[in-house]
Amino acid sequence: MPPQLPAAEVLPSEVAPASSASVPPVPAGSASRVWPWVRGGGLALLAVAWALAAHFTSAHQASSGWGALLALTPMSTALAVVLWRMPARWLGALLGAAVLGGLVWFWPFLTGQVALLFYLEHLGVYLLLSVFFGRSLAGPEESLVTRMARSVHGGVLSPAQAVYTRKVTLAWCVFFAGMALVSTLLFLLAPTVVWSTFANLLGGPLIALMFVGEFLWRRRVLPEEKPATMADAVRAWKAERSDKAR
Repeated sequence: MPPQLPAAEVLPSEVAPASSASVPPVPAGSASRVWPWVRGGGLALLAVAWALAAHFTSAHQASSGWGALLALTPMSTALAVVLWRMPARWLGALLGAAVLGGLVWFWPFLTGQVALLFYLEHLGVYLLLSVFFGRSLAGPEESLVTRMARSVHGGVLSPAQAVYTRKVTLAWCVFFAGMALVSTLLFLLAPTVVWSTFANLLGGPLIALMFVGEFLWRRRVLPEEKPATMADAVRAWKAERSDKAR
């Protein structure tokens, strides 16, 4: 017969260890609230590092394989995505191999044209954004910013908001076209370091200034309307992009 434990040494199963009572419970949604800020901060640091590296490699007009690789990475990634989404995968693979072969063949030349590569990248981005906003003004559908505002405000816009958001769409279209024009004039007429300062270091702050200026002007033009936050604008922009990707 096995020995019986004294009753005093038997712990009831309902009683938790004393140490567990000292550990405070972790809120279930704390990680989900913190993560967007961590991700946003990481993306901001990455953007700043990218701008500084682009300026350093393009402003000095020196041959740089690392700078050429840095400049070609966004364009190559975008091209790879387009080729991957082609209905005929074999054709996309063939074109990708041809592009890769061309890059290898012209690599000695490309390493000496770092500033030109960054200029073409910035020019393409600005022109695409200008067309992206502008094309929504030409068709019968609502403008891009109008659709985003409707998404933010639950599908309901006042007539004043509809008119204002269409004008904002035009303003962004002209802004990006102006950025492309100024970048081109500086690249052709000014020293490379001046163009690089504008394109690589001032591009992001100018876009942020445009956001702030539009927000302040909206509060003045539409004082009675419920203002949308920056987070609302980001969510609407992501929703618009996801709809276009489908």
